[in-house]
Amino acid sequence: MSGAPKILAFAGSTRSASYNKLLVRVAAGGAEAAGASVTHIDLRDYPLPLYDFDFQQENGLPKEAIALKELFLAHHGLLIAAPEYNGSLSAVLKNAIDWVSRRDDPKEPQLICFKDKVAGVMTACQGAGGRNVQGHLRDILSRIGTHVVASRLTVTDAAEAFDNEGRLTNDHRRADAEAIGAKVAKMAAAMV
Repeated sequence: MSGAPKILAFAGSTRSASYNKLLVRVAAGGAEAAGASVTHIDLRDYPLPLYDFDFQQENGLPKEAIALKELFLAHHGLLIAAPEYNGSLSAVLKNAIDWVSRRDDPKEPQLICFKDKVAGVMTACQGAGGRNVQGHLRDILSRIGTHVVASRLTVTDAAEAFDNEGRLTNDHRRADAEAIGAKVAKMAAAMV
């Protein structure tokens, strides 16, 4: 891979009106302004069974997992807006990470989709939560070889934080989200 850094942006939510989907778009704008090419995906488009080693042994990786792996491999960085469910990651986000981390070929290097990638993590939530999920996600990504930017952003009271066009109304929050995207783009560019 060479040229402008490629960033994969998605939310850990399948809800069509997800505030995290709106938030990751703001961060992606910051990455694009910093020179990155951004691909937006919706995890709803990649329905996966719950990760099960026996299922993988018998059937191989599902086509949706293979498609996700190809996307992760084609990108230098990740922008992830993660909702907090019961103090941690959503099942769909953890499951996607679990499937993408699996090898389909024994000769494939372990964790190839995550090693030496750069990630930015943020959260939009209805209440005042969000810190737990970011800590858990940062820990998971770091353990599997991803460099997570230090910046954090939690958009609380998300129902009031976005206007009817899906824009963050608070200038500081918008600048913080864009800054996370820009940091991911710049770090990824240095690793291209």
